[in-house]
Amino acid sequence: MKQTLFEKIWNKHIVKTIDDGPSVLYIDKHLIHEVTSPQAFAGIKKRGLKIFRPQQIVATADHNVPTINQHLPIKENLSKIQVDTLIKNCAENDIELYGLGHPYQGIVHVIGPELGITQPGITIVCGDSHTSTHGAFGAIAFGIGTSEVEMVFATQCLLQTKPKQMRINVNGALKKGVLSKDIVLYILSKISASGATGFAVEYAGSTIRNLSMEARMTVCNMSIEMGARCGLIAPDETTFNYVKGKKFAPKGEAWIKALKDWKQLFSDDDAVFDEEININAADIMPMITYGTNPGMGMGIDECIPLENVLNENEKPAFVKALKYMGLQAGNAIMGQKIDYVFIGSCTNSRIEDLRLVANFVKGKQKAKEVEVWIVPGSKQVEQQAIAEGIDKIFEAAGFQLRQPGCSACLGMNEDKIPAGKYCISTSNRNFEGRQGAGARTLLASPLTAAASAIKGYVASPNAT
Repeated sequence: MKQTLFEKIWNKHIVKTIDDGPSVLYIDKHLIHEVTSPQAFAGIKKRGLKIFRPQQIVATADHNVPTINQHLPIKENLSKIQVDTLIKNCAENDIELYGLGHPYQGIVHVIGPELGITQPGITIVCGDSHTSTHGAFGAIAFGIGTSEVEMVFATQCLLQTKPKQMRINVNGALKKGVLSKDIVLYILSKISASGATGFAVEYAGSTIRNLSMEARMTVCNMSIEMGARCGLIAPDETTFNYVKGKKFAPKGEAWIKALKDWKQLFSDDDAVFDEEININAADIMPMITYGTNPGMGMGIDECIPLENVLNENEKPAFVKALKYMGLQAGNAIMGQKIDYVFIGSCTNSRIEDLRLVANFVKGKQKAKEVEVWIVPGSKQVEQQAIAEGIDKIFEAAGFQLRQPGCSACLGMNEDKIPAGKYCISTSNRNFEGRQGAGARTLLASPLTAAASAIKGYVASPNAT
């Protein structure tokens, strides 16, 4: 029987199928951080249970950590409590922790791939919605709630209902200035923030095949923003070359065996998908959002839609979003003054992102009125940027290279955008208050963010 990539991985991980119910799915890797794990640890302890397989869990501190002066005590009390609690819980349960000061510390969805923890054909969960990032390697990876974190602690399994399957094919050459972030924002603008609800999405086509691993991670990262349960891309030579030699990647004979298995991970010809979408890469331009969900996006040189193109059910949310953003329907967003630029998050904080920005801004200066934060996704990314002299380029341009963490992706740490201020962000969400109470977020690619930082207003990377 013909199988999709998702089905091949899913079927190998089923422990038991309940008649007319969910399946018991085995989990290969469990990633945890300081925000969604404390209650799960407490629940396990209350029930008198031990962590079933601690060696399959990796922890890091990312959401609540400061991104300057990480050698000093954390100032925000709640953040300090959460990070301290993670340290205590990991020590008591013999779990590997990459905390502040550790050379492997960083955003959970950045360190997994760069350490070779993320591998093709495995199942990965984390108490974080953007776990879909790891699907770029041909893995089933998805976010779970705190009660499910506790379930995996106790059993290394989860009760899961098999999702429907969608394939999004992107074919052709990308235009100048268009990155993987633009691909996924374009998809979102076409199918909406709920267009893939209930699906596992496989991304395919020549455009996807030509992306680097880091770019593929960006696409899969935002699968959750279209409502998908997960996103994945079939592994190929690009994948294998990326994984090879990583710290936790298979070595020697184990590598040869793994590679043989990984090369079978693709959707069979004539495998059946519940829905299929085809996109021409030539139609994609540098994208930017104008509203308060990631599906409210458009080409950077387009105008905000008018209400008359919407159905009646969409209009109230549309009007509310534009009021919050301080924008007008029918107006262009190009030229909109900005106050902050944030380049970071699990979507765009890898060394490839920093290199792209550094190459673009070399010899240029940021606009005086704009504050620019560059936040690497891990200590390894930070150290590589320093080794390559990227930090000096940023310093000369007036950009601040900070220390690793989730930072201004979400208002959960010290890096918040003030109320009413506009921030072009390479992160994944633009919800009301996401970057701080009253903050106004415009999602874009690292190149668009860099171009806008130089100009002081929303600008195309092709116009600078």
